[in-house]
Amino acid sequence: MGCFFYSREKNKNKNKKQSRSSPTLTIDKDDFRDEMSQKANRSCSLVVASSPRSILELYEERAHELRDFRLAELRSATGNFSRELKIGEGGFGSVYKGFLKTSCGHLGLRNDSGNVVAVKKLNPNGMQGHKQWLAEVQFLAVVDHPNLVKLIGYCGSDDGKQGPQRLLVYEFMPNKTLEYHLFNKAYPTLPWKTRLSIALGVAKGLQYLHEGLEIQSCRLVVMTLFMLQVIYRDLKSSNVLLDEEFRPKLSDFGLAREGPVDGQTHVSTAVMGTYGYAAPDYVETGRLTARSDVWSFGVVLLELLTGRRAFDRSRPRPDQKLVDWARRHPAGTRWFSRLPDPRLAGRYSHRAAQDVAALAWRCLADRAGERPSMAEAARALERAARRDELDGPPEPPEEGSPPPPPPHCHAGSGSSSPEAKKAATAKRRRMAHLAKLAAGASAAPAARRLVHMKMMKAAATRNAGTQHVET
Repeated sequence: MGCFFYSREKNKNKNKKQSRSSPTLTIDKDDFRDEMSQKANRSCSLVVASSPRSILELYEERAHELRDFRLAELRSATGNFSRELKIGEGGFGSVYKGFLKTSCGHLGLRNDSGNVVAVKKLNPNGMQGHKQWLAEVQFLAVVDHPNLVKLIGYCGSDDGKQGPQRLLVYEFMPNKTLEYHLFNKAYPTLPWKTRLSIALGVAKGLQYLHEGLEIQSCRLVVMTLFMLQVIYRDLKSSNVLLDEEFRPKLSDFGLAREGPVDGQTHVSTAVMGTYGYAAPDYVETGRLTARSDVWSFGVVLLELLTGRRAFDRSRPRPDQKLVDWARRHPAGTRWFSRLPDPRLAGRYSHRAAQDVAALAWRCLADRAGERPSMAEAARALERAARRDELDGPPEPPEEGSPPPPPPHCHAGSGSSSPEAKKAATAKRRRMAHLAKLAAGASAAPAARRLVHMKMMKAAATRNAGTQHVET
């Protein structure tokens, strides 16, 4: 399932330099030493800024922490991008397992051999481009959390033969992605406890981006503290990487955006994301908030609970959208027993499954303001994880009994006012547009092959005609 990209809007923060000159609150140096004794520089006084700085400004201070690789070095590390070392492919391009000649253990990587990395190579004909590559470099240079992937470095060179080359070098994640383990039948079934642990790790990673991103900037003898919000905007199971102990790490920050500032409630932006995961209110209005990520998290929760994809064209039309299908199996009914992944074979806590489903429906509320924060979601998952019983499903529903109708998310969902009808029509149009783009993205290689075959056939026909005339 591909991502969809539109033009990035103009920067609305032209006056940030002026805002940094606004009054600040200074804290005594001794107090700073007492409260921040574990920080690297204890000789600075702390200044709490009234207005945050941009990701670009913060990146310029931290760019030196990333390694600028030479293209020849990454060619050597991946066997000239050998197919045998290819471990994945997405909208950005192909991902290869690489072996560096020098160790990267000093960066705090958790794999046993510090020289094993993952190299992501931009496909110049793919869905993403230089802007997404640059955004990922900038965001991952600034953020730092156990549930976010570690970026080691990058490569941006101009190969005379193949044109501009854009690559990213990450820590290597041996267990690939959550998508592989949920939907690839060749892998063993993910245990219930592991699924809850993954959900909790994803929630904590998003909580850090939304609420806990505390940025420090030290210049001369002044340590400045900023609270910066990042909206991930592309949460899906294929972007959740798993390390050797199945700890989740969010990856692919090409669509990430800074959150609203200066009292704003949202960021107005072109609609980007993945069909099936993008929040309907964001698709309808283009207004991006942290609650847009919460809606996507609700979809991933349902994937973990059910073992079904967010959108699956191979299923009957009424069952293709996971959210629509899951609504027909509400908690508190015997139909709920058909919701959990049948591959679990009853080895899960029924009460915890109901708790997870209830949290998912809160995250999937139609109104963004009714969705929980990621901190609330993390607490709810911690409570669910404490349920140790594996009591399996209750008695399944009787054969032939009809499923209950899908519940309404709120009382106003059935409004027949002209405004509501107009909004519903606009929403259906934009969702259909995303679905069309998804189909086009998946069919693009086949279409190119078909065009190539037609051109070859036409050329062969012309050559045959020429030979006939000469004869």
